[in-house]
Amino acid sequence: MSMFPFQQDLTQYLLSRGLIDEILPTTPDIADKWQQIAEAYLPDGIREFALYPTAALGWMMYIGMAIAKYWDEDWELYNKVDNLYLYLRDRIDYDHMDEYILQKVLLLSEDDQKFWLEVVGECASRTNNKLMHLGIQPGSKEAFLAFVDALQQLYVMGAAVELNALGYRMIKG
Repeated sequence: MSMFPFQQDLTQYLLSRGLIDEILPTTPDIADKWQQIAEAYLPDGIREFALYPTAALGWMMYIGMAIAKYWDEDWELYNKVDNLYLYLRDRIDYDHMDEYILQKVLLLSEDDQKFWLEVVGECASRTNNKLMHLGIQPGSKEAFLAFVDALQQLYVMGAAVELNALGYRMIKG
């Protein structure tokens, strides 16, 4: 459970849009990739956050969506990739990774791309707003931990919305 307010806010927003169920679909495979992805992403994410905070946050949601798609498509193959974040980023570049994931990984129509740009943008904006209102000293250890937690929640939500879109549903038994 997150010590910061990101998870609850993102969950409520995505539930209100009908993009997730109350019980999030998860897989150990996707969860287990988090640390490796985060460690590779942090140098880029921290650098970009100063000028482009919503991009630095939103990109992680796209990454979660891509990892879920890879998990569904051919996990035996994609699980062998050394680092899936670097794999995604190096297909094009950091600045255009959102477009690459929407077009080449998720294979979305132009209308669906616009839809997800809006949803991910809103999630990133909400998360950035929460970060800015935590009252944490910028550059502190607590600020770093909050940023990492925000990224992790966006990764989890990205995977959840993609798994949901692919038809995976978690129901109460």
